[in-house]
Amino acid sequence: MSENNRVLILGATSSIAEHWARGRAEAGDHLLLVGRSKDKLDPIATDLTARGAKSVDVFVTDLADLEDQDRRFGKMVEALGGLDLVLLAYGELGDQERGQADAGFLRRILVNNFTSAAIWAELAAGELERRGKGSLVVLSSVAGDRGRRIGYSYGAAKGGLTRYVEGLAHRFAGSKVHVLCVKPGPVDTPMTAHMQKGGPLWSTPEKVAADIEAAIAKRKVVIYTPWFWWGIMMIIRHLPRIIFNKMNI
Repeated sequence: MSENNRVLILGATSSIAEHWARGRAEAGDHLLLVGRSKDKLDPIATDLTARGAKSVDVFVTDLADLEDQDRRFGKMVEALGGLDLVLLAYGELGDQERGQADAGFLRRILVNNFTSAAIWAELAAGELERRGKGSLVVLSSVAGDRGRRIGYSYGAAKGGLTRYVEGLAHRFAGSKVHVLCVKPGPVDTPMTAHMQKGGPLWSTPEKVAADIEAAIAKRKVVIYTPWFWWGIMMIIRHLPRIIFNKMNI
C-alpha cells in the first residue's frame, strides 16, 4: 500500500479502532472517522492529527441504521476523496437473556452486528473493486465459531458476518483487493466493562490493533487474535455434543 492512504474507519470510537488509527496517523494517512457521537469523535480526531495524520475528518451517522446506506457510504467516500483502506470495527455485545425476552432488543443485536455490517462491507468491497485495489478489514469475533448458550444471539450475528466476509475474500482471491476477517478473543474495552476480567485469555486493544496491522501487511484472509484462540476454538468447534452440552461456556 502506498503512502498517505485514504482510510475509512467505521466505528471509530471503538477502542480497537482508535488504537489501530494511531498507527495509521503516524504513517501520515488521510482518515475519516465514522460514528454516532461527534462529542466522542472530535477528541479522537484531535489526537490523531497531533500524531501526524495528513488529514482527519469526522462523519456522524448511526451505522446500525439500515436506511440509505448506499447514499451515506457515497458521502463518506466523497468526503475522503477516494478509498484505499477500510476498517469496520463497530458492534454491540448485547445481553443474551434480554434478547430472549425482548424481540426488539434481539433485532438490535442482529442488525448491529450482522445485517448493517454486512451491507457496509459489501459497499466498501464494491468501491475497492471499482478502484482495482485496496484492503477491507472487518472485526468479527471468536464467538461466531460455535453457538453457545451464554451468548448465541451475538455469536450467531458474528458467525454470519464471518461467513459473509469469507465469501468476499473468496470473491476477490487472486485480485488486488484484499479482504481480512479479524476474530479477537475477549478484549479489555468499554464494551466488556461489565465482565470479570483477568487471566491469559484476555487481550488489549493495543495487541489486537498490532495484529491487524501485521495481517494487512501480510495480506492474510483471517486471523485469530491473540493467535492461540485459533487452537482454543478448534477444540470447541470439534467437541462432541454430548460433552459440549455439559459445559457452561
